[in-house]
Amino acid sequence: MKFRGEKMKYYAVRKGRQTGIFTTWDETSKQVSGFSGAEYKSFKSKSEAEGFLTGKQSIQGHQNSSKRQSKSSVAVNRPIELSFGDDIIVYTDGGSRSHGNRSGEHVKQGDKAAWAYLILIANPKQEVSDTGGEYGATNNRMEIMGLLKALTYLADHQLEEQPVSIVSDSKYVLDAVTKGWLSGWRRRGWKRSGGPLLNKELWQQIDALLQRFSNIRYHWTKGHASNEGNVFVDHLLNQTMDEMAPKETRSTDKVALPKLKVTHPKDQKTAPKPSHHIESKKRKIRLDSKSINPEKQAPEKLSSEVEKSVHDVEESLKQLGLFDDHKDQ
Repeated sequence: MKFRGEKMKYYAVRKGRQTGIFTTWDETSKQVSGFSGAEYKSFKSKSEAEGFLTGKQSIQGHQNSSKRQSKSSVAVNRPIELSFGDDIIVYTDGGSRSHGNRSGEHVKQGDKAAWAYLILIANPKQEVSDTGGEYGATNNRMEIMGLLKALTYLADHQLEEQPVSIVSDSKYVLDAVTKGWLSGWRRRGWKRSGGPLLNKELWQQIDALLQRFSNIRYHWTKGHASNEGNVFVDHLLNQTMDEMAPKETRSTDKVALPKLKVTHPKDQKTAPKPSHHIESKKRKIRLDSKSINPEKQAPEKLSSEVEKSVHDVEESLKQLGLFDDHKDQ
């Protein structure tokens, strides 16, 4: 695959099935892919390629396919400057401000985590970076995410045939793809020999993507050191975590009780009646007037003795304040 407007490249193969200078990656790939210890490099001019063949230029060498690399073919501890070389340079990193990075501690639901990558492409010259955050993720998960996102970008932009150098400070990620761990997990149905495989869905995606790349080299770099590319992605992911809002987590220790609506006395007229309220009904009582008619009529005039008794009672009630002798107005 060639970029639009890309100048011709010269691929010098110093060690392979056939040595010499080739002008296409397809021709070069036939000589070096699957060849143990292959030595080759791309150049912008034919004279530089010839110098490489004669040994006048040192090899930064592109090793054979990552799918068939031996352990010895992986370059580690080799410094890579932050510059646009002939191959694509990828820096990946992941981090977590969590409690799951030390023995005996656990990741909390609201802990911040983030990944980042930086891709330097020579032709056409461009610099691509991206980052993302996640809550409650471990440091290892973010390291895996950084590699996965970078590989996805390269594949989406049809860069699988270009030489790629991946730089990471995660030995866990590098060992997984260079020491046969990935293929072993695949054979066991995505399980570790000692138990379940964490983040297996991410490893499955990485495994599928790597099948599409023809030439990947891996480099380990010490984290937070002098490697400018690694420092860049480290700052990028930390910036992402700085911008992540604190996540509120619910405590399972206390159970929230529903709030009861209290009706103010002033609002009682409009307040709805409770569902259990029973409204009483008044019964009308019919009286038989015949049953209460007196047998004898009361005398029209009281006797003097009765009047005196009534008068005495009235006086007693007046003294107690219980009788008010008033006349209608």
